[in-house]
Amino acid sequence: MSETDETTEPAELETDVDAEGEGEDDGDGVVVAESETDADEPAPAADRVSLQDRLEQEGDIAADYLEELLDIADLDGDLDMDVEGERAVVSIVGADLSQLVGANGEVLDALQELTRLAVYRETGERSRLMLDVSGHRAQRRRELEELAADTAAAVKESGERVALRAMTPFERKVVHDAVAAAGLTSESEGVEPRRYVVVLPV
Repeated sequence: MSETDETTEPAELETDVDAEGEGEDDGDGVVVAESETDADEPAPAADRVSLQDRLEQEGDIAADYLEELLDIADLDGDLDMDVEGERAVVSIVGADLSQLVGANGEVLDALQELTRLAVYRETGERSRLMLDVSGHRAQRRRELEELAADTAAAVKESGERVALRAMTPFERKVVHDAVAAAGLTSESEGVEPRRYVVVLPV
């Protein structure tokens, strides 16, 4: 089951709705409210930019911002840009960039939010851009998917709900998706920063 969690945005931006119901973040991400303009009025042709083009633009802006940050911090790193689904993905790859990840990924989460704000400043649009450093998120995703599969199997066998430890929005989103893929449901409980996933029996 999907989940939405809070993320820091400029003053006028609202936090995301919670997972079980009305909106979704990937953990990272932003739920975009429906436009207040008349949905029946098509946008002028000049204003219609393809999603692919917009996401590529976000990646370019993010890459420029991160290159400046790496220069200021005197860190060596290569930038890879991609589009996955409906989000831009930027990865910083380097020999030793652990300082950009931090314990449990706290620095990486903060850096991702700063990068999203840099994109917002340039485009005026909320961004769901995902930032990774040295494959940290990719590795963590694999670990969480394995944890979710094992937990789902245990819940199916015992018929009892299982609560996992507190996780970040990104981590909870991965677990929700993996639990859903295993045929069960899950929900988030608790309050940040101690919010956690509960896997429920059928």
